[in-house]
Amino acid sequence: MSGQSITDRIAAAQHSMTGSAISKAVCKATTHEVSGPKKKHLDYLIHCTNELNVSVPHLADTLFERTANNSWVVVFKALITTHHLMMYGNERLIQYLASRNTLFNLNNFLDKGALQGYDMSTFIRRYSRYLNEKAMSYRLVAVDFTKMKRGVDGVMRTMNVEKLIKTLPIIQNQLDALLDFQANSNELTNGVINSAFMLLFKDSIRLFAAYNEGVINMLEKYFDMKKNQCKDALEIYKTFLNRMTKLSEFLKVAEQVGIDQGDIPDLTQAPSSLLEALEQHLASLEGRKIKELSTATRASTLSSAVSSLSSTGISLSRMDEKEDDNRLKVRRVHSPLPLYSIFLRQTSMRRCGTTWSFISVSGVFSFSTCSVPNLTSDLFNLQPTFNPHIHTVQSNNNAWGDIQPQTNTHTPPYTQTHISTQINSDSC
Repeated sequence: MSGQSITDRIAAAQHSMTGSAISKAVCKATTHEVSGPKKKHLDYLIHCTNELNVSVPHLADTLFERTANNSWVVVFKALITTHHLMMYGNERLIQYLASRNTLFNLNNFLDKGALQGYDMSTFIRRYSRYLNEKAMSYRLVAVDFTKMKRGVDGVMRTMNVEKLIKTLPIIQNQLDALLDFQANSNELTNGVINSAFMLLFKDSIRLFAAYNEGVINMLEKYFDMKKNQCKDALEIYKTFLNRMTKLSEFLKVAEQVGIDQGDIPDLTQAPSSLLEALEQHLASLEGRKIKELSTATRASTLSSAVSSLSSTGISLSRMDEKEDDNRLKVRRVHSPLPLYSIFLRQTSMRRCGTTWSFISVSGVFSFSTCSVPNLTSDLFNLQPTFNPHIHTVQSNNNAWGDIQPQTNTHTPPYTQTHISTQINSDSC
């Protein structure tokens, strides 16, 4: 099915009549059209998470309602929209999701009546489990692992042993849920699942970066740990090696579907001699008679391992920095925020360079008069580019910072007719 269905249009019209801007935006982001949610609707919902007068529970409940639909397209896009808001929206959204007793209950979801219904339903079940696990991780540690501070003075590198041994298994569980998506390149056959895969790809890079730094910290402290701590740490390290192999397979799929090889991080494993040294140290603590490595050999092995894992960390961080740079470039040209029939108390035209401002119910929206970019959402452009200047709320939880876009000084200003048309039009 291509384009919006009659059901989508009727639902959008109903929300227009009731004045529910959020419900209408969610409806438009989760249409029956077999493509990823459109950026303009995602951008609007991101903006809503930053507005204090917007009810986050209402926004979340509206998304949950869409997952009760029988269509795999609608349900999948509702999950994608939720994931996108968890990544790029205000932190209070994921805080609310983490506080709920139940999130997505889609373990038995199956769309039998649509093309690709059986295949896509499988990925919907897996994807919903990952989002549930992402929210659960936040509930347990009160932090999003994909957004935490990294580096030598980062959260995972400075964590003490007790907390580290409790936290690393939580990261492992979230990474396991992500890697269980298990889509190969032949199964990424439409814009919907491609959009989900791209978000998972981005999460995998940041999540494993935190995981990697935690393991480095653990290894540096290993030979000073108590016996029980060493036993737990050894199991964590063995699991880490296995997850690194699985992540490599996941990244191969990413490369096969068109993600540039330069955007794929290099995962450098520690030498196998390290595992032997860790096992020998634990055996000596347990009183087993073995030939333990000399202090010098052990130190050399540990140093080599930390160097290898640090190289992996640098590669992962470079991917984040590259995406950050790309986002800054894209933000220089942005699109107007759809108003979804929000009634204006007063409309004013204030000349600010080439930007016109409008007094709205919730504050001042600044619209650039530059040309509108292509808003089609596909595998590579599902990330926010619009950052409105909101005078009433300042968000401190944006992981990418508050970058103001540049205006286009060569575009002629809108006339009153143009402005009125732009406000009143609500194209899909």
